Amino acid sequence: MVSIEHLCVEFGAKPLLHDLCFVVNPHDRIALVGKNGAGKSTLLKIMAGLQLPTSGKVSRPTGLKVGYLPQVMQVNDSRTVEEETALAYTGHTVEPWQMRAEIDKTLTGLGFHRDDLTRPTSEFSGGWRMRIELAKILLQNPDLLLLDEPTNHLDIGSIEWLETFIQTSAKAVMVVSHDRAFINNITNRTIEITCGRINDYRVKYDQYVTLRDERRQQQLRAYENQQKEIADIKEFIERFRYKPTKSNQVQSRMKQLEKIVPIEIDEVDNTMLRLKFPPCQRSGDFPVICDEVSKSYGNHLIFKNVNMSIRRGEKVAFMGNNGEGKSTLVKCIMGQIPFDGTLKIAQNVQIGYFAQNQAQLLDGNITVFDTIDRVATGDMRTRVRDLLGAFMFGGEAIDKYVKVLSGGERSRLAMIQLLLQPVNLLILDEPTNHLDMQSKDVLKSAIREFDGTAIIVSHDRDFLKGLVDRIYVFKDQQVREPIDKGSISIPSPLTGKEAADRTDRMVLPTKGEMSAGQKGSGGVQAWQAAKAEAKAKARQEKMLKACEDKVTQLEQQITEVEQRLATKNDMQLVEQYTQLKARLEAAMAEWEKIVGDQ
Repeated sequence: MVSIEHLCVEFGAKPLLHDLCFVVNPHDRIALVGKNGAGKSTLLKIMAGLQLPTSGKVSRPTGLKVGYLPQVMQVNDSRTVEEETALAYTGHTVEPWQMRAEIDKTLTGLGFHRDDLTRPTSEFSGGWRMRIELAKILLQNPDLLLLDEPTNHLDIGSIEWLETFIQTSAKAVMVVSHDRAFINNITNRTIEITCGRINDYRVKYDQYVTLRDERRQQQLRAYENQQKEIADIKEFIERFRYKPTKSNQVQSRMKQLEKIVPIEIDEVDNTMLRLKFPPCQRSGDFPVICDEVSKSYGNHLIFKNVNMSIRRGEKVAFMGNNGEGKSTLVKCIMGQIPFDGTLKIAQNVQIGYFAQNQAQLLDGNITVFDTIDRVATGDMRTRVRDLLGAFMFGGEAIDKYVKVLSGGERSRLAMIQLLLQPVNLLILDEPTNHLDMQSKDVLKSAIREFDGTAIIVSHDRDFLKGLVDRIYVFKDQQVREPIDKGSISIPSPLTGKEAADRTDRMVLPTKGEMSAGQKGSGGVQAWQAAKAEAKAKARQEKMLKACEDKVTQLEQQITEVEQRLATKNDMQLVEQYTQLKARLEAAMAEWEKIVGDQ
């Protein structure tokens, strides 16, 4: 279907890709792997027709439709979410009601609420904009789907929905991803970029890892044999170089040496950095105990009757779709928001918290190296460069100022900083975003060997596998441990079937699904009436969420002022406190009104 012939890419004098040759066939599901900087994203751009190679050829059949999702994109801010997504149908004749139904189904599958569809794209973060672009690509039904880190900003339900879509509806797919579980579930072929060339394995990622290790062992043995042969030849040349009776043999050996083609060893770094947390005082036996903990905003219940006892040294995962209350419970544990019930934090607990906005707290006016050098102690002082390299800060990157780093780079730097702090309770919110597989392994190993307790909020199933002792699933205002933990390695809020049916329960029937009596104008009118009702309900839910965010923010501001008043009697602070309490009361009244209108 797509043929890559002798493709080369050079930046300056240094070749990035050299003499690549492979073919993408219809219905191939390809994982494109390799270390950071190997050229994976560059290859995707070339296949998408957005970049030209230095030499070589990319052959595509006439009319081939390619869908490409980059890591970074620009979305037009003048349209609503629905209008932007509808661009997928440009040039196609589609029934308007059918088009809207397909848009609704895809966007809700990727985590949008119905009320989001009428909001301008400018109101959404980069992660949600990526979902919009992904929806557009999927709706175009491309012959070849090129995805560059598609799961970075998806929750577990959206990831599983995307997996099901690719498994059941996509044609040829090539994906770059650091989510092992995701690529194992959707791919049947692995193309590895190493040393500027490719190795093509017709197997899933896990099988590829085994075959790659066997291949590298063979390379190492061949390399060692070649080095011995070279050493023997050189020794012969040096021994008999000046003996006339051996001159012919010496000349022969010298020619033999010139003809030897050096054996290259694939770029696989097996020197895993061992990162050990600095010592910290021992906490109580149960660092966190929740007894009938509930959280509501007005009449809107987030979760209720949470009972949880986390032992010292346990590694616990919080899993669930976005909006189910994972971060809310973390805020309760951190003491940032009020709640109902009893939540006890044991004596001597020292919390290290990694939030998704942790990167914003870094000092932008110092370098990457100085950021870590200032917090490193003991043995790690001599290994700062190794530590930075393990988290993708190699070469000249360590001398960059923090203020010029991307969001992902800052997030990784903040993670390294946390790993060097003396804490006994780690709370990590989506710690694997922006990490490659090697960096994940370093982090996973460090957490596994951590003597303290860890609470990990994550959608990365492979990262949690073999790491956590218990999993709490957040779903339908409940927080529970899965009953059957042996049926699947990492229980998720949605089963495979639920993921497939997730949007089918939320969208209206397509024209083909309507009964004969529904297909007339009355059926379409009923469909439109039901759609309007669903939009109104979703609009109320969005208003509730906005009020919830406002209440949370005000409660946090009040807590901060209360803490300051405890040490300083200041009339300005008292006035600020009074104003915040009044704003909180008004926000709660607004919330009660919205709930009462439902």
